[in-house]
Amino acid sequence: MAAAVEKLEDGEYEQVWRRFRHEFAFRPSMASRTWPAIKEPADSVTWSLASLDDDPGYAKLDAMVDAINDGLWACTATEGTLLILDWQHDCYRIRPHAMTAKDGPRWPASMMPDGDYNIHVAEDFRYGTFGHPWENSICVMGAPLLQRVASSLDEILLRRVREGGTSAVTT
Repeated sequence: MAAAVEKLEDGEYEQVWRRFRHEFAFRPSMASRTWPAIKEPADSVTWSLASLDDDPGYAKLDAMVDAINDGLWACTATEGTLLILDWQHDCYRIRPHAMTAKDGPRWPASMMPDGDYNIHVAEDFRYGTFGHPWENSICVMGAPLLQRVASSLDEILLRRVREGGTSAVTT
């Protein structure tokens, strides 16, 4: 049985990032403030993370992480895997359904963009998240994941920035 968490080795790390750059037209750049830094799919919503700035005890952050992790878990087949990509850092392949208490209370990396782009994505890139550190946003991609998390994220994060890569209308 394969491990619940596997670190991507150098060759696979490079291959996965090449695939991601190609699939999403990833344009990492802090200097040019390129937002969004990916070509957001039609079935995506990007939320501002500004509501987490005043979050004593990290209750909203924990609720966001739990909602997204639960959604990713539900979207992933029992034997399926997800990629956790942390730009310029260790990256992982996880088997969410194989995770146990010994793996710890959280996955190997949060989807919160903490100074780097953080990506949690299905192996086939059909659904996942893209955290943008300088825009301070998180993009949730793929209809199956959006159906599971959008209402919770609307309540927690409050403000949609884009829908399908286009500016969201705010009222």
